[in-house]
Amino acid sequence: MVSTAAFLIQTSADLRQKGDYFRLTSGMSEAEKSKLLLDAKSGNEQDIHFRVSGQELEKIPGDPFAYWVSNRVREIFEKSETLGSLGAPTHGVVTGDNDRFLRQWFEVATSQSNMEARDRPHAKSSGAKWFPVSKGGSYRRWHGNLEFFIDWENDGHVMRTTKHSTGRIRATNFNLNRIFQPGITWSTISNTLAMRYLPDGMLFESKGSVCFCDDEDTRLYLLALTNSKVVNALLLIMSPTLDYHEGPMSRVPVVDMEHERPVAIAGTLRESSKSDWDAYETSWDFTTLPLLSPDHRGNTLEATYATLRTHWQSMTEEMQRLEEENNRIFIDAYGLQDELTPEVPIEEITLTCNPAYRYGVKGNEADRETRLRADTMAELLSYAVGCMFGRYSLDAPGLILANQGERMEDYLARIPEPSFMPDEDNVIPVLDENWFSDDITERFRLFLRVSFGEAHFRENLKFIEDSLGKDIRKYFTKDFYADHVKRYKKRPIYWMVSSPKGTFNALIYMHRYRADTVSVLLNDYLREFITKLEGERARLEKLADDPTATQGQRTKALKQVGVVAKQIDELHEWEREVIFPLAQQKIEIDLDDGVKANYPKFGKALKKIPGLS
Repeated sequence: MVSTAAFLIQTSADLRQKGDYFRLTSGMSEAEKSKLLLDAKSGNEQDIHFRVSGQELEKIPGDPFAYWVSNRVREIFEKSETLGSLGAPTHGVVTGDNDRFLRQWFEVATSQSNMEARDRPHAKSSGAKWFPVSKGGSYRRWHGNLEFFIDWENDGHVMRTTKHSTGRIRATNFNLNRIFQPGITWSTISNTLAMRYLPDGMLFESKGSVCFCDDEDTRLYLLALTNSKVVNALLLIMSPTLDYHEGPMSRVPVVDMEHERPVAIAGTLRESSKSDWDAYETSWDFTTLPLLSPDHRGNTLEATYATLRTHWQSMTEEMQRLEEENNRIFIDAYGLQDELTPEVPIEEITLTCNPAYRYGVKGNEADRETRLRADTMAELLSYAVGCMFGRYSLDAPGLILANQGERMEDYLARIPEPSFMPDEDNVIPVLDENWFSDDITERFRLFLRVSFGEAHFRENLKFIEDSLGKDIRKYFTKDFYADHVKRYKKRPIYWMVSSPKGTFNALIYMHRYRADTVSVLLNDYLREFITKLEGERARLEKLADDPTATQGQRTKALKQVGVVAKQIDELHEWEREVIFPLAQQKIEIDLDDGVKANYPKFGKALKKIPGLS
C-alpha cells in the first residue's frame, strides 16, 4: 500500500524517468492517473491497493516482488522471447589491479601506434602491449566512453597469471572467444540504462559488459530496443537495485516486431553520437576541431562559432526526434501506450555539444550558452597548445607526435612544410609577461593568425577573450592547466613545471620528454629568466632614484623592487634545491607505467595535482 500526496507529486514531476511513477500507476488508465495526481495536489490523499496472486508474480523472471505491474506487463514477460536468445550478454575481464593493468589511452608510451592494434585479429601476433578496452563510464547512449587501454600483451599473460592478496585475478571469467568482436555495451551500475555500440578490435572490462550478436542488423536492433524507455522500465522491475548485470539483461523480454525502422534509427543515432564524441581531443579518433572544419567556416571566429552552434542545435533536435520515434515504435510494439510516453527530455540527449546534457538544467539557458561558448574557446586554446608541441598539426588530421621520445625530425618527416611550426625544444614558458619569444601567449597569437587569418585577428582575439571573460595571458597563467588536468581526468599529457609561488611556469609535453629536458629548461629558460628579472630589478632601482621621475613613479618603482627581489630569491632557491639536482639526475620515464607513476618522479618541480603525489 502506498500513500501521501507529497510522494505522488514528487514521483510524477521528478522520478518518472527512473520508473517509480511507472511502478505506482501501472495498470491505470490515463484518466485514472490524472485524477490521482489532481487529488494528490489538492491534498486529498488516497490509499492505493495492489492485489496479485503468487502465480502472477512468478511470470516475471528472477521472482522480484513486483506486485504493482499491470497484466499487460506480466503477459509480456510470460509470452516473449528474451534478449539472451538473440544476443549473448557477457561479463568482462576483472583486472584485480586497475592501476597496473589499465591506462587512459593517451598516457601510454605509444598512444598512436597502439590504436593500430584494433586492426589486428589476435593479440599474440600483434606485438602490441596496450589494447583498447570498454569500461562502462558515465551516462551516455549510442556511442562513446571509449577511454582506456588494457595491458593485453601475449593475450594478457601477465594479468591472467598474477596473484594478489585476494587471490588470482579473475581474468578468465569471461568469454575469450568474444574479444575484439563488435557488440553493444553498457555500464552495469547506473540510474538509467544507457547502451552504446562497441566497435570491433576492443576488449571489455567488468564495468562495461557487452552483448554480442552475430550480425550487424541484430546489433543495431538490440541497441535501439535497449535504449528505449520500454526496456528501462522493464529492467527496473527485474533489477530494482539498478545493478544491470548480465542476468537481468539476458531476461529482458523481446516481442516479435519489424526490425527495419529501429535498425535505421539506431544506425543514424550511433553515427551522430560518434561524430560528437570524436569532435573532442580526448577521443582516440579525434582528427581536428569542428571550429576549424571548412563545413562551419565563416569570415570571423564569431561567425564560425554561430554556424557551428546552429549545427550542434540541429544535431541535438534531430537526435531527440529520432529517440522519441524509437520510443514510440517500441511502446506500440509492446502495447504499453497506457503506461509509457515517448518523450525524451532535452537533458537526456547525450551529446557533449548539448549544453542541457553537458551542464544539466538547474541554471537558465542563457547561462548554459555562455558556458558552452567559453568551453569551446578553451578547447580551441587546448588544441593550439597541442599544435605548439606537435601533437597535432593544422596541416594533417589526427595525432602527429604521440609516441614516447619523438622529436622534431619525426614531425617534419610527416609535415615537411608546416604552416605553424611546433616548439623546437619541448619547453613553452607560461609567464605573466612576454619574457621569451616562444612564450605561450605569443605563440597562440601566431596560431590564431595562421588558422583564422590576419584580416580579422583583433576581432577574433576579442571574441575569444570576451567568451573566456579574461585576456588570453591571464587565462594561460591562471586557468589553462587546471582545465587541462580536468579535461584529461588527472592524467595530464602536458606537465607544468612551476616554482613554489608560481613566478616561473613552463609546459613540457610528456611524449616528447627526454632525459635532458630539465637541463634545457634550467639553462635556456629558468636561468635566463632570473637574469631578465635581475635586469628588471636594476631598472626599477634606477627609476626609484631618478630625480626627474614623479614621486608616484619613484614610490611604485621602489615597491616593485621588493616584489622582484623576492621573486629572484624564490627562483634561486628553487633552482638550487629542486631544478639543478633534477637536471643532474637525468631522470628517465617509461610512459607505459602511466602518468600516476611518472609525474611524482619530478617532485616539487611540477605543479601539485591531488591524486598524483
